[in-house]
Amino acid sequence: MIAKSIIEDVLTAALQTGGDFAEVFAEDRFANTLSLRENKVEGSLSGRDFGIGIRVFKGFQSAYAYTTDGSKEGLLKAAYQAAAGIKGERNITASPLVQEKIVSAHSIATFPGEVEKQRKADVMRKAYEIAKNYHSSIQQVGIRYLDEEQHVLIANSEGKFVEDKRVRSRLSIQSIASDGNGMQSGYYGPGAHQGFEFMEGLDLSHYASEASRIAVTMLGADPCPSGKFPVIIDNEFGGVIFHEACGHGLEATSVAKGNSVFADQIGEKVASDVVTYIDDGTLANEWGSLAIDDEGEAARKNVLIENGILKGYLIDKLNGRRMGLPSTGSGRRQSYRFAPTSRMTNTYIANGKSTPAEIIANTEHGIYAKYMGGGQVNTTTGDYNFAVMEAYAVKDGKMGKPLRGATLIGNGPETLKLVDMVGNNLAHGAGMCGSLSGSLPVNVGQPMIRVSEMTVGGRKGEE
Repeated sequence: MIAKSIIEDVLTAALQTGGDFAEVFAEDRFANTLSLRENKVEGSLSGRDFGIGIRVFKGFQSAYAYTTDGSKEGLLKAAYQAAAGIKGERNITASPLVQEKIVSAHSIATFPGEVEKQRKADVMRKAYEIAKNYHSSIQQVGIRYLDEEQHVLIANSEGKFVEDKRVRSRLSIQSIASDGNGMQSGYYGPGAHQGFEFMEGLDLSHYASEASRIAVTMLGADPCPSGKFPVIIDNEFGGVIFHEACGHGLEATSVAKGNSVFADQIGEKVASDVVTYIDDGTLANEWGSLAIDDEGEAARKNVLIENGILKGYLIDKLNGRRMGLPSTGSGRRQSYRFAPTSRMTNTYIANGKSTPAEIIANTEHGIYAKYMGGGQVNTTTGDYNFAVMEAYAVKDGKMGKPLRGATLIGNGPETLKLVDMVGNNLAHGAGMCGSLSGSLPVNVGQPMIRVSEMTVGGRKGEE
């Protein structure tokens, strides 16, 4: 992508004002998006984004500059701009660059760039037909297709020189149902670190039907009661609550500055004994997986909480300096326009010993949240509220009527301590996560869990 000799000159220039570390991140990204509505392709956008980010450290100081000019002159100009943000006396010399070989678990069979748009549109139309014909109350179906190929090169003054190619594909399906009096929606958005083979292998009958089934089911649902109840949260995207309310609090971005309830808690009990919480970027072909992070460190499995005990954090290079701890392969960024910071990859609650049937049978009275929707969280305190896309009443250990309008309200660290049953049906759901270094593909996941008590927002007086 860029000659090694040029990068060495750029790193030397970036260190000229006394920095003690310099890094080059080069990116070349190709992306395609298609949208379909009323069985017609409404939009098709293809683009290429190329640029280089240059970062300099001195102690805990950091300066960052980026450019889309890949010439030696353009790169040196950006290096001088980054260097200008660092003032010091020492002039460190960059180590010779050594090419590192990447071993990736994420095999790609068919690169999206090799596939005609007609084949991509055919997948969308098939999903549309399945979703639209699910039930007569389905009034509208929207399908969105995404694929991207991202080539990155990362080099730094410590001698690192590594390249990687990342390929991701995703299909999003949204169905809207109406009975003339009201409207409800359902959504499913599977994604993977794979090429077009992911689309060809998708069980569209499941995903498209499920999006419509949710909408139709919620159309006939009763209003959810409000109060404090035991809440069963199903697997897969149910893990979004702990991603938002706890995962962000375990990132060094917050911990290093003391802006997390988990700061200085290593070795302390922070969750129920049945909770083990993991971030693993090495899971083969998962949506949030990586071979290397955006600082060139190998992705790895990080056990954050084990049987309720806090074991570690997600750490990037700069915040690792502040904490006196090594990187955990967690430095990520949306693109060259962002400096990296600590971020999640595939974060999940590990399997427990209970079966889903046992969890439901052992719940006398409560709420079952089958699919979660969007929400808000205060990452400093862990306070959250999340909408439930599909919910049911649970009474006498049996599933009851569907409920709409449910909202789960609580505090992430407190909720972790109230998890009293964990199922054995771990599954992951694809999503996008926004933070200081931009929007990134991540997986959230868990088996079915039960929280002994949660505040449920709904209609007062409903039983």
